[in-house]
Amino acid sequence: MKFFEDIAVGERHELGSRTFTAEAIKAFARRYDPQAFHLDEEAAARSPFGALCASGWHTASAWMGLMVRYQRRADDERRARGEPVAELGPSPGFRDLKWLKPVYAGDTVSYAMEVVDKRPSGSRPNWGLITIRNTGVNQKGEPVISFDSVAFVERRERAA
Repeated sequence: MKFFEDIAVGERHELGSRTFTAEAIKAFARRYDPQAFHLDEEAAARSPFGALCASGWHTASAWMGLMVRYQRRADDERRARGEPVAELGPSPGFRDLKWLKPVYAGDTVSYAMEVVDKRPSGSRPNWGLITIRNTGVNQKGEPVISFDSVAFVERRERAA
């Protein structure tokens, strides 16, 4: 992770993509969101979605995996260049989660994140807070998920 001082509002990073297969949709749904339109093609055809679709939580979970792997790769590249790596702290939460369109079996969602705000932490002087807008678009370029997350990031200039 870059240090708080080195992060710029407007920075955008492509995290990667995930294809949602029928098998993966059903496996996730059986475990975490067992609603008929995530589990059975015939039931899904009769639903407002019209076809088997992924749980919104599945699309959010895919983002999380891609984001963590992206951060690890970026940190490994920094270390390989001999650069220091800042610690990414906990997240106090997210807001404005929107599932904008269904993600159907066979859809590929590409995820990105953009820094939309940053501020020093008032309660933890060695940390800053960044707000990131996270998005996912399907293979047609249609937005399917959007939410803002907040995370603590280590400051280079540590308080005494």
